[in-house]
Amino acid sequence: MSAAMNLTPLSRDVPFPAPDATPGVIALPEREDVSDEFKWRLSDIYATADEWESDFRLVRGRLPELAARRGTLGRSAGDLLSCLRLCDEISITVGRLHAYALMKSHEDMRDSGYQALSGRAGTLAVDLSSAASFITPEIISMPEERLWAITREDGADFSDYMFMLKEITRQKAHVLSEAEEGLLAQSGEMAAAPEDIFSMLTNADMKFAPIKDEEGREVEMSDERYIKYVSSRDRSVRKAAFDSLYGAYAAGNNTLGAAFNGMLKTARFYSGARKFGSDLESALDGPGIPVAVYDNLITAIEGNLEPLHRYMSLRKRILGLDELHMYDIYCPLVENPYKDIPWETAKFMVAEALVPLGPDYMAHFRRGLESGWIDVYANRGKRGGAYSWGTWGTHPYILLNYNGELSDVSTLAHEMGHSMHTFYSHKSQPYPMCGYTIFCAEIASTTNEELLADCLIRNTTEREKRIYLLNQHLERIRATVYRQTMFASFERDVHARSKNGQDTTAAELGRMWLGLNKKYFGPDVAVDAEIAFEWSRIPHFYSPFYVYQYATGFSAASALSRMIASGGRPAAERYIKFLSSGGSGNPIDLLLDAGVDMRTPGPITDTIKVFSETLDEIERLC
Repeated sequence: MSAAMNLTPLSRDVPFPAPDATPGVIALPEREDVSDEFKWRLSDIYATADEWESDFRLVRGRLPELAARRGTLGRSAGDLLSCLRLCDEISITVGRLHAYALMKSHEDMRDSGYQALSGRAGTLAVDLSSAASFITPEIISMPEERLWAITREDGADFSDYMFMLKEITRQKAHVLSEAEEGLLAQSGEMAAAPEDIFSMLTNADMKFAPIKDEEGREVEMSDERYIKYVSSRDRSVRKAAFDSLYGAYAAGNNTLGAAFNGMLKTARFYSGARKFGSDLESALDGPGIPVAVYDNLITAIEGNLEPLHRYMSLRKRILGLDELHMYDIYCPLVENPYKDIPWETAKFMVAEALVPLGPDYMAHFRRGLESGWIDVYANRGKRGGAYSWGTWGTHPYILLNYNGELSDVSTLAHEMGHSMHTFYSHKSQPYPMCGYTIFCAEIASTTNEELLADCLIRNTTEREKRIYLLNQHLERIRATVYRQTMFASFERDVHARSKNGQDTTAAELGRMWLGLNKKYFGPDVAVDAEIAFEWSRIPHFYSPFYVYQYATGFSAASALSRMIASGGRPAAERYIKFLSSGGSGNPIDLLLDAGVDMRTPGPITDTIKVFSETLDEIERLC
């Protein structure tokens, strides 16, 4: 850490305290055994269950008030505005109810009480969608000249809604009649079933065989612990983790295949109902992303697999293996010098890296670390993975499963990128324009990760540590650009097969997945048969055509982080403006203003160039 940063401790009187007791434990703790210091503060949303119930009753009682506005929107500016504002008021409360209930359920997914609360909130959200389902069809049914005349009436201020109204008219061909929209809204809860089944099976019911760690101790395995053990320098531990994980997914393969096919049928139903030519068109139309952006990504990556194949060849040579297996691709090329990183140290590492973003960003960032935004450690029953979530009128929240690895430090940077995006968007935009697209969200999170990686590499001269950090940067590009593009390619093909009535059984999905892995990893990797089950553990597939945005987001973030690192204050200010823009414009246009053109493959090919240059340096050092 650079002394020039002069960072004061965020919560204690010493910058590098002794490691926390929680990282490194063998058994997962119960929720009540985790200190409140490391839990998010959901009481900032609702202090008591009675408050939640009061809001629930209040908002349910207001739904008929919203439904009563049906048939009035074209009468005057006052009628249209009052309806839109009423819908926003109800939506804000439903957002708080849903966020609180779902996050509480994620603290321990074995808790049936909060599962029930989450279910009630989900039902209420569907009821709101049903009550409001007339709004878009009524707006679309107006002649456009009438709509724009209403917005120009004396005393009417539609400034908060103009972008939304323009987007509604853009999507006019895919909006149905009022009755049809009402039916689609009511189907939302039913449509969530495939993902709910996947989540409950993989988070609550799936059992993993225990494995022995590097010291020969028997340890509990979980999906969240997999990356820790498959990254071990001990090959027997890596293989045991691989076998434990995919043994569990193989056992649930038929159930997971049925859930996956339920998702495919759901996507096909909605895209067909809205008269899209494909599920892909349907998914990209909402944020206004051209299908060419998706296709260009896959074409650019699959036309440049040679650097990835070269990396696998280098990995095989440095690790001294006769055969490089799928459980060997996460192992660092050198011993990990960043083990058991205390939580306090992780916060300082990220803070130092983000200083180029300026004092305003850093002030809010540091407050977030200490103000109940983050749920830090894993506990029994806690939802896996990591996410950031914010709803209007609350500060952002972050779920982590921090385990003391450098990858966990990067995850903190990533999720704080999302949260700061939410913070700036909510601070700068009115509610109707605060919701940024996922396409932009992944850029904000990955820019933070890239700034962290750049800071660590720039300040490290020791050969072994530098090799490790360069290797980690390669891994991030491999996992975020190459791997997620492979996922995107799989999704495109699977949804096309579903549309055409072709085989999408679990066996066929496994065959397709195995073939893609062989194509992407190249001749120096012995692609293990068990990897054919990997498709079934990817939660993002239940949000169709989501994952490509990791690859496009990384490419855009790579360009932005280089601008910020070399361009000083003006580049940082353009970036903060981008974060503050929320959903006030088309994401492609917002990025153009920030200096990145995603209409071309340029950012993607530039990222491949960064990958190749990083690989060149590792080859020189090794």
